[in-house]
Amino acid sequence: MTVEKFEFVSVEIADHVAVVTMDRPPVNAQVRQTQDEIAAAFDQLSDTDEARVVILTGAGKLFSAGADIKARAGVPFTPGGQRAHLRSARESYHAIVECRKPVIAAINGAALGAGLALVASCDILIASEQAVLGLPEVTVGLMGGCRHAMRLFGHSTVRRMMFTGDRIAGPELYRLGVVEACVPPDQLMPTAMEFARRIAQHSPLAVATAKHSLNAIEEMSLRDGYRFEQDMTMQLGASEDSQEAKRAFLEKRKPVYKGR
Repeated sequence: MTVEKFEFVSVEIADHVAVVTMDRPPVNAQVRQTQDEIAAAFDQLSDTDEARVVILTGAGKLFSAGADIKARAGVPFTPGGQRAHLRSARESYHAIVECRKPVIAAINGAALGAGLALVASCDILIASEQAVLGLPEVTVGLMGGCRHAMRLFGHSTVRRMMFTGDRIAGPELYRLGVVEACVPPDQLMPTAMEFARRIAQHSPLAVATAKHSLNAIEEMSLRDGYRFEQDMTMQLGASEDSQEAKRAFLEKRKPVYKGR
């Protein structure tokens, strides 16, 4: 399956790694079309066997400046229009969370508001030294992104960011344990690609099952969550990939996975 071409989002696949790049100059601010394209791209990648891992990044100097306030200013919504726009934003985030493939955020610059929500929807976060995360909505009389920020930051930090508009830079994100690495800008994509290739070498079925399990157990109790994992383990153990992994281990060779 080939992922369709979009206006503001590009998708390239090589060596089982898909790179999704937001490209809406000058700052990758999000409009309804951007949101819909992001959702469509990740939905299609879920069903694209050639892609086992996805990297999400932004073109230019920013990851995403968030919602395009200028595009919305002075433009009245038709009845139901604002609700449809907000639903589109939610679905763009959920498409990343629900993508069957692990998603790595390569945060090349500022990820603000809706941009932070995109980052928080990814599985693994890698930051450039020029990256910053922030919730600037209070500065323009709006709200948004707090629940996503709670996936990344503690109680006081989220509230400080929301009430003040403060931004947190890449090195501090690494110190706080929010990102897995903070690297010079020219090392961002190679570092993200290294993580992606390490994941892509494993059984795509096992990795997809692991992501499904992690998503499902996130809000469960310890008992229910572990029981769910055990059920997934039993199902995975009956697969061809699982049997191949065991044989390869015993035969001291590299496994050849078929994704079933």
